[in-house]
Amino acid sequence: MKPGKTGLSRLSDATRYSIKGIRACWRNEAAFRQEVLLVLVLLPLSLPVAKSIEQWLLLVTPLFLLLIVELLNSAVENVVDRIGHELHELSGLAKDMGSAAVLICLLLTGTSWIAIGWKNFA
Repeated sequence: MKPGKTGLSRLSDATRYSIKGIRACWRNEAAFRQEVLLVLVLLPLSLPVAKSIEQWLLLVTPLFLLLIVELLNSAVENVVDRIGHELHELSGLAKDMGSAAVLICLLLTGTSWIAIGWKNFA
């Protein structure tokens, strides 16, 4: 068995693969592009909305979690599509579950922003 890469070489490869994945998602997924734009708008707005570092983290963390979940949802969709495009109940369920994860993340994001914004501006 050939030994794998270690150290900086492994880290460099992993970083390159990650950037490749983000670029592919940006190119192929409209939802990801929309969510990135949402993050780019809300990230600077988080500074005046938050009154503490804890509040800022509660505003920003769900934004990045949303991007992570969308990347994973897109990965699931690609794997399902790779297997085949014919309709199958399990394929549909897998895609629906990935979509549900994104929805829950959007609800978490909205809840955080409403709760903290309401508290600080009411």
